[in-house]
Amino acid sequence: MRRLLIIVLAGIVSASVGGVPIALQLGAQQRATATNVPIIPHESVPNFFKLPPGVYMGENMGIATNSRGHIFIFHRSGDTRLYEFDQNGTFVKEIGRGNYGFSFAHSVRVDAQDNIWAVDEGTNMVIKFNPEGTKILLTIGRRPDPLQQLTNMPGGGGATYANKPYEFGRPTDVAFDRQGNIFVSDGYDDARVAKYDKNGRFVKSAGTRGNGQGQLNLPHTIAADAAGNVYIGDRSNARVQVWDNDLNFKAVYNNVGSPWAVCVSGGPHQYLYVSNSWPDSAPAASVNTTGEIYKMELDGKIVGKFGTAGKALGEFATTHQMDCRNPDVIYTAEINNWRSQKIILKPQTAKPSGQ
Repeated sequence: MRRLLIIVLAGIVSASVGGVPIALQLGAQQRATATNVPIIPHESVPNFFKLPPGVYMGENMGIATNSRGHIFIFHRSGDTRLYEFDQNGTFVKEIGRGNYGFSFAHSVRVDAQDNIWAVDEGTNMVIKFNPEGTKILLTIGRRPDPLQQLTNMPGGGGATYANKPYEFGRPTDVAFDRQGNIFVSDGYDDARVAKYDKNGRFVKSAGTRGNGQGQLNLPHTIAADAAGNVYIGDRSNARVQVWDNDLNFKAVYNNVGSPWAVCVSGGPHQYLYVSNSWPDSAPAASVNTTGEIYKMELDGKIVGKFGTAGKALGEFATTHQMDCRNPDVIYTAEINNWRSQKIILKPQTAKPSGQ
């Protein structure tokens, strides 16, 4: 038995996908290298989200707000669920229950017209709902056929790395520019960003697996600014990459740890928020070196940071997605704590953290 275990572990260590060791793909959570970062005082609004009796949250994967202040939380419970809350945190309704594209939630976004977009890692689909959540307006990707999925067992070659225009390999997030173009981070398998026009027609994709300029190793999160630049949380490479609207490399920010979530705030002055998350396996060794969220200028200058890893209010356990429509009000979706928080940022002090 011991010999079998050693053989299995050796196989895991030596295994590779697409020529890249699995260990490198997943990547250890990295401590941020930025020093003397000012602390931003913050508070968590207690008991903000109010669920009806007998209704529970699971692992909170995605969170987004619309122009009315309503909040959408995409989470993994007994099933994948998408909940809507009003601006006061009161439960409004569930959206999309039982639809064919919900299997393993990963992120949710709201576009400029208040349409609701759900990205499902399990079905390889990006789904656009109308603002009321009553109608599916657009789908990109396709859920694998049940018979095909029988071959997608460990060692069965489920990941093709084909970079197909209308198929994804465990997509992670979606972003939009002012023209309505759609950017999908794709994701765990294909290590690319795919661009579509406002009607869902494929335009181009960019990115190959690796750690070079313009390469990606688990593009886990994506956001766009008013100029159409895209900010990619290149998680296993422990960096944020900035690409232009045509998916050409522009810059890299590699001093804020491993980005699980990125968010670009509303204007007129936009900020970039980056979560150096406490890993979802919640290792004790990571508590003192991860968990914080950074506020940055779009050029990469760090304004400050807030939060630490933990389970109390104002602490974060695997911040998987953020909403920062209002740059002073941050909503978090957390895996390990099975919760979301409304975080209020307060005026900063000049004293740096020393870390």
